[in-house]
Amino acid sequence: MSDIEMEGNLKNIRDLSVSEREEVLANIADTLEGSAQEALMEGNESFATTSRTMASAIKENADELARDNLDIADQVVQQALNVIAQFRMTHPCRVVNTTLH
Repeated sequence: MSDIEMEGNLKNIRDLSVSEREEVLANIADTLEGSAQEALMEGNESFATTSRTMASAIKENADELARDNLDIADQVVQQALNVIAQFRMTHPCRVVNTTLH
């Protein structure tokens, strides 16, 4: 089971309310999309595609995962967090956007 850090406290996804689970899933999807964008900027299309596809699947199924499929939701969270961690380990210095507005 994956533990999720929320406001300094570790919680299991099963201990969260449905709305909290939906929020966690949305945040994970957003993080995957950000990682995909960074990977694209670096030319890593394979990782970008994987992250973007995973993010899209999470967003499309977040409601059902949060309400009905806690075992699958837990697996999805674990897999997504592993992908995010893998990206961050290989990219400890995050890309900084130098665009001027």
